[in-house]
Amino acid sequence: MNETARITLACLDLAGTTVDGGKLVEMAFVEALGTLGIVAGTTAYDRAMAGARRSRGQPKIEIFRKLFPEDEARAQAVNLSFERSYDSLIDRMGLAPVPGAEGAIDKLVGAGVRVCLLTGFSRATLGRVLDTLGWWHRVDLALCPADVGRGRPAPDLVLSAALRLQVDDVRHIAVCGDTESDMLCGRRAGASIVAGVLSGAHDREQLLNAGATHVIDSIADLPAIVLGEGRRQPDVVAAEHR
Repeated sequence: MNETARITLACLDLAGTTVDGGKLVEMAFVEALGTLGIVAGTTAYDRAMAGARRSRGQPKIEIFRKLFPEDEARAQAVNLSFERSYDSLIDRMGLAPVPGAEGAIDKLVGAGVRVCLLTGFSRATLGRVLDTLGWWHRVDLALCPADVGRGRPAPDLVLSAALRLQVDDVRHIAVCGDTESDMLCGRRAGASIVAGVLSGAHDREQLLNAGATHVIDSIADLPAIVLGEGRRQPDVVAAEHR
């Protein structure tokens, strides 16, 4: 990898990318909608869940605002229910890293790459996840939409990480996530590497259509790309798809 493209910052998504919590997110959506009487087997439920799945990676409150565009109070109430449900699910079912995630993070850090975790969760939920995993000191920074103004697919999370960690050039940034919103965020921020993982919400076609430069099985494959190995073939696959 030449100096222009040398990666000094890796911005990694949380649930579905580094944290094996994608199923918990969906379960929390189901439980939150249930508080409003929107339950499986109804048209309203099917429509709401389709919208939630399509918008994964975005701030949770914005997802609920899209679902209830003319009722801010309802959106706020169901968002609070979502946060409570997710917190309860962690207690009931536990939370674990995606296999290989800790090793990948440690390898990046060991190579001198700064690591920032990004999420669409609230600050409280982000803190609960980091507490549960004991990750506060594993990474350099962790950001949520409330920290920066706008969540994904806007570029604010990545650009704020670059500013706070004093990145000299956005081409020195790698972004990795499991959703279309992650890919759009990375591309809009100017990152050289925008890697989609297949361990979470969206499939290969969705990730490529949203601008992924690479599609990999999991976060465990990211260090080889970031550190300059194995980039050529994924780049060719992405280019041919588009």
